[in-house]
Amino acid sequence: MEYRQLGASGLQIPVLSFGTATFGGGNEFFKAWGNTQVDEAKRLVNLCLDAGVNLFDTADVYSRGISEQILGKTLEGIRNKVLISTKATFPMGDGPNDFGSSRLHLVEACENSLKRLNTDHIDIYHMHGFDGNTPVEETLRALDDLITSGKVRYIACSNFSGWHLMKSLSVSEKYGWARYVGHQAYYSLLNREFEWELMPLGIDKNVSTIVWSPLASGQLSGKFRRGQPVPESSRLSQGGGHGPATDSERLYTIVDALDEVAEETGKSVAQVALNWLLQRPTVVNLVIGARNEEQLKQNLAAVGWNLDIEQIKKLDAASEVPPIYPYWHQRQNVRLNPLPKFY
Repeated sequence: MEYRQLGASGLQIPVLSFGTATFGGGNEFFKAWGNTQVDEAKRLVNLCLDAGVNLFDTADVYSRGISEQILGKTLEGIRNKVLISTKATFPMGDGPNDFGSSRLHLVEACENSLKRLNTDHIDIYHMHGFDGNTPVEETLRALDDLITSGKVRYIACSNFSGWHLMKSLSVSEKYGWARYVGHQAYYSLLNREFEWELMPLGIDKNVSTIVWSPLASGQLSGKFRRGQPVPESSRLSQGGGHGPATDSERLYTIVDALDEVAEETGKSVAQVALNWLLQRPTVVNLVIGARNEEQLKQNLAAVGWNLDIEQIKKLDAASEVPPIYPYWHQRQNVRLNPLPKFY
């Protein structure tokens, strides 16, 4: 397993992490992701460890804490061998302070996550989304205090806009507080808008990217085919998808290119899609999920090899997204705004 450095930190993390949103199935949305319970979770965790994957990603909101509870039980006795990433900010109750990035909520959320995970510290603590109601200074000071107390090792963000992240980094720098070293973001061959602003920002400020939903809710798994109905067993069919509706023709154009490269490499469509992401600037980790052992084994085989330049270019061309303003204008002036170097 390859390890990469997480942004402006000294932490080395594997290029794959195991996402545990499939643990618990606590409501209809998360049942569409999976319903993994403790015994199966232990088997999946052991498969990950055997492959060198020692980073496990969860969030308090995943099945309202059940995912964290199950993960905590599966890691009993091996906590010192693994890294745990969890998140806060989304609603965990019906009260006016049961969500967001206020000091009150974050301290409470962190304490609750520690109890559910049965651990004394969180290795990477993500703000699951940006809270526009709370001063950035309050959020970052609270996070800095959690690090100083030893309850959190590193902080990261997720689903931020460019200005959200840049403002946060500037405030951390101004006061000498801990800074975000990673950004967990939605990115795939099907969803490349991340490249317009967040990727250049990550390059400039040394904020690494941890990719969530790298197979676009399973649409790049190889199961979605032109002229065929959407698989009934898919997360999308069961109401567990993300984002706006997909342009079907664009999806199938990408899948056609993936098929070609898969045939050239002897790999699966999903493995090619995951490997493409690992060649992108700022990307240090992909959060992979699996409902069963076979899915997990397939995803784990996405590493240990690399696409060649021509194969990457083929996939780039098939998945290119016309940028919106001001990015299309900036691309006309590449001497002023050099694009990220992809190869």
